[in-house]
Amino acid sequence: MSVDSVRVFAHSNALLVSHVSNLLEAAGIPARLRNMTLGGGAGELPLGECEPEVWVKTHNRVRAETLIRQALAGESEAQAWHCPGCGEPQEGVFEACWCCGAGRP
Repeated sequence: MSVDSVRVFAHSNALLVSHVSNLLEAAGIPARLRNMTLGGGAGELPLGECEPEVWVKTHNRVRAETLIRQALAGESEAQAWHCPGCGEPQEGVFEACWCCGAGRP
């Protein structure tokens, strides 16, 4: 990885690492995955070198780490809202009403 990138997350579970990468990408933070296929080398290679990792550009580090921490703690930046079409309460993660399909205001 280049000098202007930093590792923000590593875990032995490649699905969790991919999920974290997807969360960052959805938030507008370009992320790169590393070591996604090195699990088979554990034992022959140092464990720390085999763990799947998520890397971001240095200037995105603080925001990425905050988003990761919130996601792993079950927190979300998204606020709950009420549908402007039918008034149905919606969870913050949804962009459209589950009941009538109206878009989030």
